Amino acid sequence: MPNVVILGSTGSIGTQTLEVIRYLPEFKVLGLAAGSNYELMRSQIAEFKPAFASIDNESYARALREEFSLPVYADSDHLCAMAADPRADVVVVALVGAIGLKPTLAALEAGKRVALANKETLVAGGHLVMQYREQIIPIDSEHSALWQCFYGRERDQVDKIVLTASGGPFRKFKGSLETVTVEQALAHPSWDMGSKITIDSATLMNKGLEVIEAHWLFDFPYDRIEVIIHPESIIHSMLRLRDGALIAHLGTTDMRLPIQYSLTYPSVVPSQVEPLDLAGVGSLHFEEVDHKRFPSLQLAYRAGCHGGAQPIALNAANEIAVSAFLQGEIKFTQIPQLVEEVMESFTDKSFPSLEEILAVDREARERAREWIG
Repeated sequence: MPNVVILGSTGSIGTQTLEVIRYLPEFKVLGLAAGSNYELMRSQIAEFKPAFASIDNESYARALREEFSLPVYADSDHLCAMAADPRADVVVVALVGAIGLKPTLAALEAGKRVALANKETLVAGGHLVMQYREQIIPIDSEHSALWQCFYGRERDQVDKIVLTASGGPFRKFKGSLETVTVEQALAHPSWDMGSKITIDSATLMNKGLEVIEAHWLFDFPYDRIEVIIHPESIIHSMLRLRDGALIAHLGTTDMRLPIQYSLTYPSVVPSQVEPLDLAGVGSLHFEEVDHKRFPSLQLAYRAGCHGGAQPIALNAANEIAVSAFLQGEIKFTQIPQLVEEVMESFTDKSFPSLEEILAVDREARERAREWIG
C-alpha cells in the first residue's frame, strides 16, 4: 500500500488527488498540508486519517491537534520534513508558487517519487530538480501527455514539442483587455483551476511557465518547443517527429486522469473519468498565438533563453502581479508590464544555488511590490 503525502491538499489539484485516492483504495494518505482552509482540512483529516498534517495558521493547527490527536504543524519549514518522511512513497507537490521548491528537493533527496504539479519549482530551480530526473512524474495535463507520448520512444526521433493552449477566456474578446474584470478573467472556458493558475491562463503566462517546465523535463531547447491555441483542450500536447508526423495525446479535460497516471506510473489502470467521446467532440480547431495581445508567453521564452536569475524573477514578479490584479490594485494589462520590468532588472546568467534562488525570489517580489506602490 503506497503512502502518499499531498502538499497543497485543499487546492484544486490536492482535492482531485484525494478523489483519485478514494477510487484507488490501495493508496494510503500519510500526510496532508494546506494553506488556511480550516474546514476543508478538518474534513480531509477526519476522512483520510493521515499520520501528520500542516496548516499555515497556528490557532488552526492547535485546534486540529486537539481534535484529532495527531501532529499538525503550522509553518512551511515542516513541509520539507513531511516530504522526506521515511514512510512516504509518493509526494504530490500541488503547492502554488515558488514555495514548492524546497519541499520538492527534500522529497527528491530522500529518494521519493514526486508527482509534480508545481511548475514554478522547475521554472525557478529546474537545474537543481532535474538532477533527480528518474524520480519525477509530471501532473500538468500537457506534460503528462508529453510524458506518455515519449514513453518507449527514442528522443532523436522527435523534432519538436508542441504544447496546446486553450487561449483562456479572452481568446475571442473584442474589447480592450485594459478594462477586463477579475470575474471575467476567472471564467476559464475549459478547466476548473485555482484563481492564480486561471489568471495565468488568461494572460498566457501559464503556458509560458509550461514552456520552461517542458525545457527542463524533456531536455529540449526553447526553439524546439512550440505553442498552438487549441480551444477544445482535447489534444493536451503533441510531438512532431523528424519526418513531419505528429504524435498527439487526446483525452477528456479532467485533471484526475494525469493525477492518477502520476500515482500508478508505469501502470495504466481503469479510471473514474468518462472516456473521451470523439463523435461528441465533433471537430478540433487550432490557431496561432496572438503575441501582441498576450505578451506574457514571449516574456517566458525570453527569460528561459536568458536563464540564470531571470526565470526566477519572472515567476516571482508574476505571482505578485496576479495577486495585485485579484485584489484590484492593478489592471489586467499591467501584469505583463510589471513582470517585464522586474525580470529585465536581473541580468545574472549563472546557475544559482538554492540559497541564491531564494534570494532572487525575495528581491524580485520586493521590486514588484515597489512597482505596484
